[in-house]
Amino acid sequence: MRRFAPVLLALVIQPQLSCAQAAGTPPPQPTQAESLTVDQAVELALRDNPNIRAAQQRVYLAQTKVAPARALNDPMLMVRDWGTPLKKPWDLNQAQLMLGFQQTLTSRDKRDLRGMLAETDARAAADELESVRQQVAAEVRQLCAALLRNRDELRLHEDQARLLNQAAAAELASYTTGRSPQTAVLRAQLAVTRLGDHMIQLQQEGDAARAELNVLLGREPASEIAIFGSYGEQRKLPPVDELQRIALANRPELANLREQITKAADSSRLARLALKPDYTIAAGYMLMPSGSTYRNGYMAELTMNLPRLNRARHDAETASADAAAEVSRAELDARASAIFLEVRQAQLSLRSAQERARLYHDTLLPQAQAAFKSSTTAYETAHNDFASVIEAENLLLDIQTNYYQSLAAAEVAAAQLERAIGAPLPGTPSERTSK
Repeated sequence: MRRFAPVLLALVIQPQLSCAQAAGTPPPQPTQAESLTVDQAVELALRDNPNIRAAQQRVYLAQTKVAPARALNDPMLMVRDWGTPLKKPWDLNQAQLMLGFQQTLTSRDKRDLRGMLAETDARAAADELESVRQQVAAEVRQLCAALLRNRDELRLHEDQARLLNQAAAAELASYTTGRSPQTAVLRAQLAVTRLGDHMIQLQQEGDAARAELNVLLGREPASEIAIFGSYGEQRKLPPVDELQRIALANRPELANLREQITKAADSSRLARLALKPDYTIAAGYMLMPSGSTYRNGYMAELTMNLPRLNRARHDAETASADAAAEVSRAELDARASAIFLEVRQAQLSLRSAQERARLYHDTLLPQAQAAFKSSTTAYETAHNDFASVIEAENLLLDIQTNYYQSLAAAEVAAAQLERAIGAPLPGTPSERTSK
C-alpha cells in the first residue's frame, strides 16, 4: 500500500498544476453531442429562440398598423331607389334612382397624430423585443456557466473515483495480507460510494441544465449538446454610478416607458384635436321618374359632426390621456429605481464571486495541495494512516469544487449585470477564448 502513495499524489495534484488551465481545459466531448462555445450558444438562441421569434412577429404586426392609422376612412358608394310603386316594383321608370359617392375628410393633424401613436406602439414592440433578446442571452450565459462548472466538477469526481477505486483495491489487498485493518477497507469503500452519489447528482444537474438550454435554443429538450471553452476573464468593474448611466441609456424597459409617456402626450393632443369637426362630402347622380320635366339631376352634400356639443366626453378623454402620462412617468421612476437596485446587487454578486475565485486560486488551493502532499508523504513513511490521506483528499476535492463554483458564479453574476445594464460590461471581450 505504501507504494500506492506516489500514484495517489500524482493523480490528485497533476490536474491542479494550473488552476487557469483547469478552468479552460474541456473534457472529452461526447461523440454524438453538438459542441458549442458560449458565444455560439448565445448566437443560436438569438436566432432560433421561440420567444424572440414571437416578439419579432409582434414588432412586424405593430409596424403594419402605421400606414392604416394615417389613411382616410374608406370612401362609400351609394345606390338609392325610392318612390317605386308597391303594385309595380319592377317599374323603375316610376322610381327615383340615385348613384352617389361619399368621403369623410379627417384633418391631416389628426391622421398624423394617429400615425405617430402607431409608430410609438411599433417602437414599444421593438423595445420589448430587445428586452426579450437580452433576457434570453443572459439566461443562456448562465446555463452555459452552469454546464462549464458541471463539466469541471464531473471531471474532478471522475478522477477522484478512479483514484479511490485504486485506493480501495490497494487497501483490500493490504487487508487480505493482514497489514491493514478492515475499517480502512470500509472507509475507502464508503468514500467511493459517496463519490458515486455525488456524480449521480452532478449528472442530473447537467441534464437539467442542458434541457433548459435546448429550449432556449429552440430545440427539443432531450437534444444532445455540450458547452466547451473557458470561463470569462476577471476584469475590473466600473463604479456603480457609471453602470447606472449605462442602464439608463440601454435598458429597453426604460425606453419603453419613455415611449409610453410620448404616446400619452400624443393621445392628449389627439383628444384635444377631436373638438375640431370632421367633414363629409357627398355627390351623386339622380334619375327622376318618367314624365318629369328634368329626368337627370345631381346631388351635392356636405355634413359635419359637432364634437363641441359632446364636449364632456372629449374633456374626459383628454384628462384620461394626461393621467396616463403621469402614470407612465411614475412607472419610469419606479422602474429606474428597481433597475438601480438590480445593478447594485449584480455588481456586488460579481465582485464577491471574483474575490472568492481569487482566494481559492491564490490561497486555498495551494494550501490544500500542500496539505494533501504532506499527508501522502506521511502515509508513505508510515507516520499516519490511510484515513488521513482520504480526509486530505476530500478537503482538496471540496476546495477544487468550490473554486469551479466561484468561477461559474462570477459568470452568472456577469450575465446578470449585463442584463441589468442592458449592454456588455465595459472592457468585455467580444469573444471568449476557447481552449
